[in-house]
Amino acid sequence: MPDRNYYTYIVASRSLTLYIGMTGNLHKRIFEHKMKLHEGFSATYNCNRLVWFERYIDPAQAIEREKQLKRWARAKKITLIKRSNSTWVDLSEGWYTAEQLAAMPS
Repeated sequence: MPDRNYYTYIVASRSLTLYIGMTGNLHKRIFEHKMKLHEGFSATYNCNRLVWFERYIDPAQAIEREKQLKRWARAKKITLIKRSNSTWVDLSEGWYTAEQLAAMPS
């Protein structure tokens, strides 16, 4: 049986509001953020740009990392993002078709 991947991730709005999550399907979950398919914080604050993620084999480790990051001060989260993504580029750029992107809310 092949290994399954789990991800802890951070999405941000254009105004740099941060949302931290964990998922077993990063591609699908980021699309859900972009399409605002789930009501809540990330939809309300337009957190739809993937700015940081880590991959895990063990889901318990991904969950623990998510909890750890949520306890961190905002400044520490920003430092983590800047270490690997200093320009805050959307790491999911190029993951979706033009048709999928056209269907996304503004």
